Amino acid sequence: MIKTVTFAMMHFAIAFAVTYFLTGSFLIGGLVAIVEPAVNTVAFYFHEKVWRKVETQNNFKQDSDGIMFA
Repeated sequence: MIKTVTFAMMHFAIAFAVTYFLTGSFLIGGLVAIVEPAVNTVAFYFHEKVWRKVETQNNFKQDSDGIMFA
């Protein structure tokens, strides 16, 4: 859990720093540092749902010996 928290803090800091250096605005930097990870979290949820569906479909393409057919 500590690794996750430190990664999140690093992500926020990088998002803020990049936006601040591009815009010169603390407000916009702060907003991007909060909004961008939130959007990524939602996108990740849907990405995982699609990925699970793809993996499930690929599992049905294997024969009894575990050989996968394309």
